[in-house]
Amino acid sequence: MLDIKFIRENIDLVKDGARKKHIVLNIDELITADEERRKLLSSIEGKRTAQNQFSEKIAKATVPEERAAMIAEMKTLKEGMQKEEEQLKEVMKKWQGLMVQVPNIPDMTVPEGASDAENKEVRAWGTVPTFDFKPKSHVELMEALDLADFERGAKVSGFRGYFLKNDAVLLNFALWQFAFDHIIAKGGFTPMIVPSLVRREPFVGTGYLPQSEDDLYKTQDGEYLAGTGEVATMGYYMDEIIDKKKLPLKFVSFSPCFRREAGSHGKQTKGIYRVHEFFKFEQVILCEANHAESVKFHEELTQNAEEILQALKLPYHVVVNCGGDLGLGQVKKYDIEAWIPSESRFGETHSSSYFHDFQTRRLNIRYKDDEGKMKFTHSLNNTAIASPRILISVLENYQQADGTILVPDVLQKYMGGKKVIGK
Repeated sequence: MLDIKFIRENIDLVKDGARKKHIVLNIDELITADEERRKLLSSIEGKRTAQNQFSEKIAKATVPEERAAMIAEMKTLKEGMQKEEEQLKEVMKKWQGLMVQVPNIPDMTVPEGASDAENKEVRAWGTVPTFDFKPKSHVELMEALDLADFERGAKVSGFRGYFLKNDAVLLNFALWQFAFDHIIAKGGFTPMIVPSLVRREPFVGTGYLPQSEDDLYKTQDGEYLAGTGEVATMGYYMDEIIDKKKLPLKFVSFSPCFRREAGSHGKQTKGIYRVHEFFKFEQVILCEANHAESVKFHEELTQNAEEILQALKLPYHVVVNCGGDLGLGQVKKYDIEAWIPSESRFGETHSSSYFHDFQTRRLNIRYKDDEGKMKFTHSLNNTAIASPRILISVLENYQQADGTILVPDVLQKYMGGKKVIGK
């Protein structure tokens, strides 16, 4: 959430940010609602001051007639104040509804564009493999080697359901443990297992509500199932003041994740690229309210994820997301995409974003700077590893002509020394 004072003083900048993100926003309606809010607040405060003054005068009044007149006048004042307070409730509801729709302003380095098709490559790593045979898809490989059962997955779980089996399970756990060990070895990260079942407030705070409600699973008790550990991790310090000496706070959070994939019908329906239930290790950082700090940690988190792919020897490239492919709160975002041989394309495996104080203002996460001034921290997040999607690139890039799959060197110790996955 942006500061309303900032919005009022930078209307054109906010409008241009919404334009760049391709978000429809009626900023003029918000300003009108804010003026009404401010007017009512001022009037109510004036009446409250007058009421206090009347109370003092009534207490000192000695003439019965004067006392009765003042009581009557104060009653009229109180009735007017109560009426305005009711009006304020409605105005605040409208104002708050409009405020949570205002997008964060993208960084000047974010390219123009309406969709992910217009994201720009920043760098690439590794050599795209060439095969002397036609590479199989991960679906073909997994079914041939009894690594997954998609038919029974759909029978049990519904559309996009899956069972991982045998060495795919070992490989999945190996990837988790390797990525976790890699991040912990960087130092400074607090490991956490965080809830997937989360109350509404952290979703609103992180910007997933109300905009992305269609993509969330909701329980009959009013909680939601999170599509990323970022939501619960950001809620950890909600409504708290953090000691500045503890900043930056770094977390690597594990959680099951759930997404309805609303609007993605027909996209990657086969296999494990786009599923409703998956697992993630998420990196989250809270740092001082300083743009340079945010940029520094954004690059650091991205590098952590790149190092994981480099250790796995998976070719990938990094793209900077265009304005239309940014979320409501993101200032800047990188997607890291690993090579998928069967499709001759890169597919997203990681995303890395920073938000300035957009999320922390909503979540009320603050600290006192060296001058004692209260400030909202900045926030960042990045995928460390997400499965089962990462299995696609591992299986396809390491496939052999005989249908077997080599186990990446860095994962072999986590799989009991196994070097090859075969029948």
